[in-house]
Amino acid sequence: MADENSSKRRRPAKRRPPAAEVARIEAIFARLAASNPEPKGELHYTNPFTLLVAVALSAQATDAGVNKATPALFAMADTPEKMVALGEDRVREAIKTIGLFRNKAKNIVALSRLLIERHGGEVPPDRDALTALPGVGRKTANVVLNIAFHQPTIAVDTHIFRVSNRLPLARGATPEAVEEGLQAIVPETYLLHAHHWLILHGRYICKARKPECGRCILYDLCKFKEKTA
Repeated sequence: MADENSSKRRRPAKRRPPAAEVARIEAIFARLAASNPEPKGELHYTNPFTLLVAVALSAQATDAGVNKATPALFAMADTPEKMVALGEDRVREAIKTIGLFRNKAKNIVALSRLLIERHGGEVPPDRDALTALPGVGRKTANVVLNIAFHQPTIAVDTHIFRVSNRLPLARGATPEAVEEGLQAIVPETYLLHAHHWLILHGRYICKARKPECGRCILYDLCKFKEKTA
């Protein structure tokens, strides 16, 4: 199983860019690393299970909104067993301020039950096992694998998709294409934290409507034609 799992995490074969582009990419991540050596996700959690739940709840919702709802939920249920015992009605009441809360409550209880039935109540460190759970897509699985299990995954959300296409790092028409491209070109040294740096950069600097280019530490390395400063 270990060999099988490691093969699933193997990075795509690199198509090496020109030397100047390799140097630019290296410089981008060196600056991001220097400005924030130990980046952290902004969702609040206490263990791999509460992380999984928080990330699943964050789909089409903000991290801030999720963080307002989850303290009360996690105080009542911070394990799959407690979440199943809590039940869908009480989960739904606890997360009713989050978008799509009815369906999310159903999924949270269902995935908790499957964690008990299939994985002894533990969150599995395997993408296929995670995406087999209700309400858990590839992005959610990648976040959990990266944060809880320190695997060098890249979870492409709207921020990473935008930043990667703008700078550019890896261009792609889909999140999966961008993920594959980033896995191939991000230097190994920076791969573990790459998705955190890019998410935070997109959330606070390289914003969708009004990128704050005047505050951007990557300004001279960015090829975006519509820079604002």
